[in-house]
Amino acid sequence: MAGLPGAARARSASPGSPPALDGSFLLSPLGGLMGAQAVLGLLVWSLIAATTYHLHAAYGWVMFVSLFFWILTLLFFVTYLLQLHQKFYMVPWPLVLMIYNAVATVLYITAFVTCAAAVQPTSWRQWDYNRRAAASVSTGGQGRAQGWGSPRGHTWCVLLFQFFACVTMITYGVSTFFSFRAWKGLGSNAATSQVTDHA
Repeated sequence: MAGLPGAARARSASPGSPPALDGSFLLSPLGGLMGAQAVLGLLVWSLIAATTYHLHAAYGWVMFVSLFFWILTLLFFVTYLLQLHQKFYMVPWPLVLMIYNAVATVLYITAFVTCAAAVQPTSWRQWDYNRRAAASVSTGGQGRAQGWGSPRGHTWCVLLFQFFACVTMITYGVSTFFSFRAWKGLGSNAATSQVTDHA
């Protein structure tokens, strides 16, 4: 029993030590997927912000889901990158990460389906988004601006954020799989890991 407090101290970093970067986390499947989720999530919510999401409830839901999980993904990414999860060893981090990724996957599925159902490709009524950005993009001296503010640009923006929302949903699903494997101990259990071969 005397070794338990020492074991607990060995698991956690000392309170006064600065956080160290964990390069192996970036090379792990979860680290790579978290980095991809951060980039894809940024693309999703920035493309939504370039539309008139405030006029459509479906786009507002996608904006909420993408921005909320983008911020949480960045927090988890920094936590694991700086090895801050080792300072809070009493938290079951593999379980927390698995639940987080599962919830993110389910909510991204609802956001993707909601957004896909709300798109009306023949409707050009709401094309006036981001006119200032569209005015700065000119086409070969023709004297008129085309970009995200045009009806065709708005459609491309909506299609792009749907595509990236789908890809982000898939990365969260794959992260759920890897988080589940990490939570379960990569497929090994106590019974099989203690069996010795006597042959």
